[in-house]
Amino acid sequence: MTKVAIIGSEQSGRTALASKLGKKGNISDVTMYDFAKSGTVLIVVDATGYPKSIKPLITALNLTDIVLLCIPPTGPDTYTGECIVALNSAGCRHGLVVLTKSDLAYQGALDGLKKRIRKIATGTVLENWDQIAVSTTTFEGMEELKTMIASTGEKVDYELSQLNGLPPRVVIDQVFNVTGIGCVVLGVVKQGTIHAKDKIAMMPVDKPVEIRSIQMHDVNVKSAAAGARVGLALKNIQSKDVDRGYVISNNETVTTDFTLNCTLSRFTKRVFVGAILHIFAGLQSAPVRVEKIITNGNVVDYAEQGSECVLTLSGSKNIAYIESDRFILTSLDEKQRFVGYGFCDLGT
Repeated sequence: MTKVAIIGSEQSGRTALASKLGKKGNISDVTMYDFAKSGTVLIVVDATGYPKSIKPLITALNLTDIVLLCIPPTGPDTYTGECIVALNSAGCRHGLVVLTKSDLAYQGALDGLKKRIRKIATGTVLENWDQIAVSTTTFEGMEELKTMIASTGEKVDYELSQLNGLPPRVVIDQVFNVTGIGCVVLGVVKQGTIHAKDKIAMMPVDKPVEIRSIQMHDVNVKSAAAGARVGLALKNIQSKDVDRGYVISNNETVTTDFTLNCTLSRFTKRVFVGAILHIFAGLQSAPVRVEKIITNGNVVDYAEQGSECVLTLSGSKNIAYIESDRFILTSLDEKQRFVGYGFCDLGT
């Protein structure tokens, strides 16, 4: 199973590309597309609600393993830049830069655009990503793109297989009630292996649940390993008690306050004590206040863009996380909304 996020500005051609890679399924602020044939399973997530909101962008990145950054012949714009900052903040390692609508540009212009993008990507996670020009009208490059996705998917599958022995953890992105069954959730197994009849906890609400049954692409299965997109029927909980971002896991820390070792984006503004930021942990999010900043061992009033610092943050909403989780910091009032990323300080 290969899970792909398609991102870019509204005019980037991302939705047209998604529609050529799979059949449209669930629609919310993200739109799912599915393709299954001859043992090949592809799930494509289009961040439909972006750029109006950054939450769909973060959702798409967290539900997938490979990213396609779409850029039209007109070149990168403000939101392309924000997407690159987001990819850097999220630490996305696997992806491709897709030059869309290639039928509307001459080869010389496409070559120039590739060089420009390569320059922009220097020093980011995109630095070594391959680039490909495609057209959803003439289908130029589409088969090659699918081959490149499949090749990258093989690398991702190997990496995910190394996570199967870890404690199971499922991140939920959709929940609903099914008559005669009860609470059903859709989500991704981020690590470990889940089994039907497993007894586990719903976090951060800390409610014990039992996995009644597991489905993958509408087929009942007895277990699901890391990387699988699953539908789970749950016992002992109602759908009204579950929200997007909740985690099925027995190994979560739950808190409203955080001390993070942070790396700030060089494209953000200074971060001041007292600032209100928005924190994302997986699909969970909450507003937080900056209570304290430490830079180079000293307590300071602000941290410069591009710097490393320790931020003490206070909030009022419970967030569930594990040690390896990457927190993304945002400022929703700024033009470029991604502030940086951080990990919980284990010394606190």
